[in-house]
Amino acid sequence: MLRERLSGLRALAWLPRWRAPAAPAAETLRAIRGATTAECDSRDAVLRATGELLAELVRQNGLAPSAVISAIFTSTPDLTSAFPAEAARRMGWHDVPLLGAQEVPVPGAPARCVRVLLHVRAVRPAAHVYLRGAAGLRPDLSVA
Repeated sequence: MLRERLSGLRALAWLPRWRAPAAPAAETLRAIRGATTAECDSRDAVLRATGELLAELVRQNGLAPSAVISAIFTSTPDLTSAFPAEAARRMGWHDVPLLGAQEVPVPGAPARCVRVLLHVRAVRPAAHVYLRGAAGLRPDLSVA
């Protein structure tokens, strides 16, 4: 009996199959990396470099502040004048959890380097950004 039903269904195989319309792209959790270097260890230089990096990450990824879930900042041991996360607060990221940490002092690593790892809700793939002296960390992802 089952065999008869299946053979009857095979006879209808020439009919086009119905497909549901494509759903709009859903937001997913994405991790976006970025890095830059400050000109010197001054409060202004660290905040300017970090602000520039965050602005470029926002621009390239089309991010609204509400899309940012959290941010982890690291800086090299030679940067002690400011918390890089302060640049995010100045951009209006008041409700975003921010964390700062110090990089491991690895010989040959870029000096005065600030890195960030953003966790965001986004539809499109992440665009990672490496600026200034940090461009050498990932030449394939650097912004000219």
